[in-house]
Amino acid sequence: MSLRIEPRREPSRAMVWLTPLIAIALTVASGWLLFLALGLDPAETLYQFLIVPVESFYGWTELGVKAAPLILIATGLAIGFRANVWNIGAEGQLIIGAVAAGAVALAFWGQEGWWILPAMCVAGALGGMAYAAIPAFLKTRFDVSEILTSLMLTYVAVQVLGLLVYGPWKDPDGYNFPQTRMFTDAAVLPILVEGTRLHLGVLVAGVVAVGAWFLMGRTVFGFQIQVVGQAPAAARFAGFSRKRVTWFSLLLSGGLAGLAGTFEAAGPIGQLIPQLTPGYGFTAIIVAFLGRLHPIGIVAAGLVMALSYIGGENAQVSAGLPTAATGVFQGMLLFYLLAADVLVRYRLRWASAQAKPVTVS
Repeated sequence: MSLRIEPRREPSRAMVWLTPLIAIALTVASGWLLFLALGLDPAETLYQFLIVPVESFYGWTELGVKAAPLILIATGLAIGFRANVWNIGAEGQLIIGAVAAGAVALAFWGQEGWWILPAMCVAGALGGMAYAAIPAFLKTRFDVSEILTSLMLTYVAVQVLGLLVYGPWKDPDGYNFPQTRMFTDAAVLPILVEGTRLHLGVLVAGVVAVGAWFLMGRTVFGFQIQVVGQAPAAARFAGFSRKRVTWFSLLLSGGLAGLAGTFEAAGPIGQLIPQLTPGYGFTAIIVAFLGRLHPIGIVAAGLVMALSYIGGENAQVSAGLPTAATGVFQGMLLFYLLAADVLVRYRLRWASAQAKPVTVS
């Protein structure tokens, strides 16, 4: 008897949504073995990693704070991915968006006015869009891979941020630390729940996800985006513009990444620092695929990935878990998700020489 992989007649819709759960289960099982190999108590470490962060109301609010930028960025990326436009540089667009928003906050530092925070949000979104416009132009004008250009521009953005916080924007009263002044009250996000860090950006992320669902599922342009990605020849025959979709996808994802950067700078951090993001722009790629490129799925996936950040930090303190464990967990999750995706188009069968193959899944 042998195990065979056979193609399905058509992709399994059930497996499309089951494979993320399979990937999560395999990640947890691998985490158990990893903690055992590190000499830690697997049950206690997983408890500290997965359960303790959500045992209190404050923990759930922190989950929302961590998930908000992931949901914002992943929502924009997912729309592009559906159109076969691969923006891998959301991390750089997030940083440039934060820099643009920080420029507004610092320009009007010490002043009061209701318009300062909205101006920061607009500047942040425009900054992210402008940075995403570079790979969009190179793609539509010279057919340069947006994967390479957007990714390489990320490292330029990191250096720009470092140049500013180590140089002209350094806080003169900050004891020579590489950071800007703390933003004034008019330049920080309102807190939704007193005593927590749950800010207005979390609510905005939810609204954006709902808006993306409406765009992709209820509008003609959303239909065009999907046709361009799934059937380019049919899209050309129907007169759908691939260049228009490419520009829209990159500008939208760049703008949302820039807005996420604004919310980080004006939210939990309250200033610009070199370590502005723990890698939200890259993690959001995992969130997009874990959520099946669907806005509602992305919200759930964003909460799962946010738990990996908070749980990793908690387990570092309580169980002595290495700092790199969070990245290992996220990497394993992506690996298992890609591996489990085989089950969408293929099925496993036990086959023997004397018996007819029996379907296992």
